[in-house]
Amino acid sequence: MSAVVETTGRAGLPLSSARLQRFVVLVTSLIFPLGLFGLWWVASARGWLPEQILPPPAYVYQTGRDMILSGELLYHTGVSLGRVVIGFTIGAGLGLLLGIAMGLSETVEDYVKPLFLAFAQIPTLGWIPLLMLLVGIEETLKIIIIAKGAIVPMTMNTLTGVRGVSPKYIEVGRALRFSRWQTLRLIVLPAAVPSIFTGIRYGLTHSWTSLVGVELLASSEGLGYLLVWGRQMFWLDTVIVAMIAIGLVGFVMDKGLDRTELLIQRWKRQEL
Repeated sequence: MSAVVETTGRAGLPLSSARLQRFVVLVTSLIFPLGLFGLWWVASARGWLPEQILPPPAYVYQTGRDMILSGELLYHTGVSLGRVVIGFTIGAGLGLLLGIAMGLSETVEDYVKPLFLAFAQIPTLGWIPLLMLLVGIEETLKIIIIAKGAIVPMTMNTLTGVRGVSPKYIEVGRALRFSRWQTLRLIVLPAAVPSIFTGIRYGLTHSWTSLVGVELLASSEGLGYLLVWGRQMFWLDTVIVAMIAIGLVGFVMDKGLDRTELLIQRWKRQEL
């Protein structure tokens, strides 16, 4: 008697089915951007809009290539990424601590959460006029705005994750005579990882969009500055190159976090 072993991929699907599913998802995700590019190419080729308003794709490609070779695009991208790393680290760290504190203590939540929710309702860019008066328009302003973009989703998702830990796990920790620190480190945080990673992904997305917004208003460097500079000089090719760079960087960061989450949660895939 021989046993037939079927190789499976993600989500327990046969490997061939998993590959087909990924291919279908890839093709579907490309329909809109390819359609948009085709419309752009046709519109520029037929002169539906002047080149000063809608430069042709070939011209934008050449501009992007020149900006990469000259180092201009990479420099501004590096400046924006550096700001995001600092601001997001501060905001995500504060959000993680605040979410854990509210999740573990109802007293802290009762005192802090109402004020925090009121703080969260004010759009990130709405703080810029006040902060300009308090800290000026230098790097401190940008770091604060980026941190604010990260702290709200990080706090709320961490709170949800901590509160969602099964009481049975806590009882096991008590039976093993874990200290509060051991319970937090060995039980609460591992169980809250999915929600925490959701907060990280949303927080990073908010931080990136907030950065671009603040660079549009108060910066002489960065991708947001490139957008403003291109608009002021009526260099629409530069504007489009900066937009593409912003989208690509955001996409890569999100996919990187997605892969990291999958690696950290290998055990969950093995259970499926």
